[in-house]
Amino acid sequence: MPILTLWNDYKMFDGSRAVLDAWLNGINGGEFESVLGLYDRGAVLLPTFSNGTMASPEAIRGYFEKLGTRQGLSVELHESTVHIQQYSDHLEGIMGIYRWCFDVDQEGLSFEARFTLIVDLASATPVLHHHSSQVPRDLS
Repeated sequence: MPILTLWNDYKMFDGSRAVLDAWLNGINGGEFESVLGLYDRGAVLLPTFSNGTMASPEAIRGYFEKLGTRQGLSVELHESTVHIQQYSDHLEGIMGIYRWCFDVDQEGLSFEARFTLIVDLASATPVLHHHSSQVPRDLS
Protein backbone atom coordinates (compact mmCIF):
# COMPACT_ATOMS: atom_id res chain seq x y z
CA MET A 1 0.00 0.00 0.00
CA PRO A 2 1.43 3.42 -0.90
CA ILE A 3 2.36 5.76 1.93
CA LEU A 4 0.08 8.53 0.65
CA THR A 5 -3.38 7.83 -0.67
CA LEU A 6 -4.48 10.27 -3.34
CA TRP A 7 -8.03 11.28 -2.55
CA ASN A 8 -8.49 13.84 -5.27
CA ASP A 9 -8.09 11.50 -8.26
CA TYR A 10 -5.30 13.67 -9.66
CA LYS A 11 -7.54 16.72 -9.74
CA MET A 12 -5.63 19.95 -9.93
CA PHE A 13 -6.70 22.76 -7.63
CA ASP A 14 -7.96 26.17 -8.75
CA GLY A 15 -5.74 27.98 -6.26
CA SER A 16 -3.97 27.74 -2.94
CA ARG A 17 -7.21 28.65 -1.14
CA ALA A 18 -8.84 25.52 -2.58
CA VAL A 19 -5.92 23.46 -1.23
CA LEU A 20 -6.27 25.08 2.20
CA ASP A 21 -10.02 24.45 2.21
CA ALA A 22 -9.45 20.78 1.33
CA TRP A 23 -6.90 20.55 4.17
CA LEU A 24 -9.28 22.21 6.68
CA ASN A 25 -12.19 19.99 5.60
CA GLY A 26 -10.01 16.89 5.93
CA ILE A 27 -8.85 17.78 9.45
CA ASN A 28 -12.34 18.79 10.62
CA GLY A 29 -13.93 15.72 9.04
CA GLY A 30 -11.36 13.33 10.56
CA GLU A 31 -10.36 12.31 7.03
CA PHE A 32 -6.62 12.13 7.54
CA GLU A 33 -6.02 10.06 4.40
CA SER A 34 -7.43 13.04 2.49
CA VAL A 35 -5.08 15.38 4.34
CA LEU A 36 -2.09 13.12 3.71
CA GLY A 37 -3.01 12.95 0.03
CA LEU A 38 -2.39 16.69 -0.27
CA TYR A 39 1.31 16.40 0.65
CA ASP A 40 3.91 15.82 -2.03
CA ARG A 41 6.32 12.92 -1.41
CA GLY A 42 9.10 15.49 -0.95
CA ALA A 43 7.05 17.81 1.27
CA VAL A 44 8.43 19.20 4.50
CA LEU A 45 6.12 19.81 7.47
CA LEU A 46 7.18 21.99 10.39
CA PRO A 47 4.21 21.16 12.61
CA THR A 48 2.42 23.14 15.28
CA PHE A 49 2.69 20.57 18.07
CA SER A 50 6.16 19.13 17.57
CA ASN A 51 9.64 20.58 17.62
CA GLY A 52 10.72 18.18 14.89
CA THR A 53 10.91 18.52 11.13
CA MET A 54 8.74 16.05 9.23
CA ALA A 55 10.60 15.50 5.95
CA SER A 56 9.23 12.17 4.76
CA PRO A 57 5.79 10.74 4.02
CA GLU A 58 6.19 8.39 6.99
CA ALA A 59 7.00 11.23 9.40
CA ILE A 60 4.09 13.35 8.15
CA ARG A 61 1.76 10.36 8.47
CA GLY A 62 2.97 9.69 12.02
CA TYR A 63 2.38 13.29 13.05
CA PHE A 64 -1.18 13.37 11.72
CA GLU A 65 -1.98 9.93 13.13
CA LYS A 66 -0.92 11.10 16.59
CA LEU A 67 -2.75 14.42 16.25
CA GLY A 68 -5.85 12.56 15.05
CA THR A 69 -6.13 10.74 18.39
CA ARG A 70 -7.01 14.01 20.17
CA GLN A 71 -10.63 14.19 21.28
CA GLY A 72 -12.56 17.21 20.01
CA LEU A 73 -9.97 17.98 17.31
CA SER A 74 -10.85 20.82 14.98
CA VAL A 75 -9.18 23.73 13.24
CA GLU A 76 -10.79 27.05 12.43
CA LEU A 77 -9.43 29.66 10.04
CA HIS A 78 -9.26 33.36 10.92
CA GLU A 79 -10.44 34.59 7.53
CA SER A 80 -9.20 38.16 7.95
CA THR A 81 -5.59 36.94 8.28
CA VAL A 82 -5.40 34.99 5.01
CA HIS A 83 -2.87 36.24 2.50
CA ILE A 84 -2.08 34.61 -0.86
CA GLN A 85 1.15 35.21 -2.74
CA GLN A 86 1.68 34.01 -6.31
CA TYR A 87 5.26 32.97 -7.14
CA SER A 88 4.74 31.62 -10.66
CA ASP A 89 2.00 30.27 -12.90
CA HIS A 90 1.56 27.26 -10.63
CA LEU A 91 3.37 28.03 -7.35
CA GLU A 92 1.54 29.92 -4.61
CA GLY A 93 1.90 30.53 -0.93
CA ILE A 94 -0.99 30.96 1.45
CA MET A 95 -0.44 32.32 4.94
CA GLY A 96 -2.60 33.18 7.90
CA ILE A 97 -3.70 32.23 11.37
CA TYR A 98 -5.88 29.34 12.44
CA ARG A 99 -7.07 28.05 15.78
CA TRP A 100 -6.59 24.43 16.78
CA CYS A 101 -9.02 23.04 19.34
CA PHE A 102 -8.87 19.70 21.16
CA ASP A 103 -9.21 18.21 24.61
CA VAL A 104 -6.27 17.99 26.99
CA ASP A 105 -6.98 16.03 30.17
CA GLN A 106 -10.71 16.23 29.36
CA GLU A 107 -10.60 20.02 29.08
CA GLY A 108 -11.23 21.77 25.76
CA LEU A 109 -8.28 23.99 24.87
CA SER A 110 -7.51 26.16 21.89
CA PHE A 111 -4.21 27.15 20.33
CA GLU A 112 -3.71 30.03 17.93
CA ALA A 113 -1.16 29.20 15.23
CA ARG A 114 0.23 30.95 12.21
CA PHE A 115 0.76 28.91 9.07
CA THR A 116 2.32 28.97 5.64
CA LEU A 117 1.57 26.52 2.85
CA ILE A 118 3.61 26.52 -0.36
CA VAL A 119 1.65 24.70 -3.05
CA ASP A 120 2.25 23.52 -6.61
CA LEU A 121 -1.11 23.92 -8.33
CA ALA A 122 0.06 21.79 -11.27
CA SER A 123 0.38 18.76 -8.99
CA ALA A 124 -2.18 16.28 -7.67
CA THR A 125 -0.24 16.40 -4.38
CA PRO A 126 0.17 20.16 -4.15
CA VAL A 127 1.59 20.80 -0.67
CA LEU A 128 5.36 21.19 -0.94
CA HIS A 129 5.96 22.93 2.38
CA HIS A 130 3.80 23.51 5.44
CA HIS A 131 4.98 25.50 8.44
CA SER A 132 2.73 26.03 11.45
CA SER A 133 3.73 27.44 14.81
CA GLN A 134 1.87 28.64 17.84
CA VAL A 135 1.43 32.38 17.97
CA PRO A 136 3.87 33.69 20.60
CA ARG A 137 2.71 35.89 23.40
CA ASP A 138 3.21 39.60 22.88
CA LEU A 139 6.10 40.88 24.97
CA SER A 140 4.73 44.41 25.32
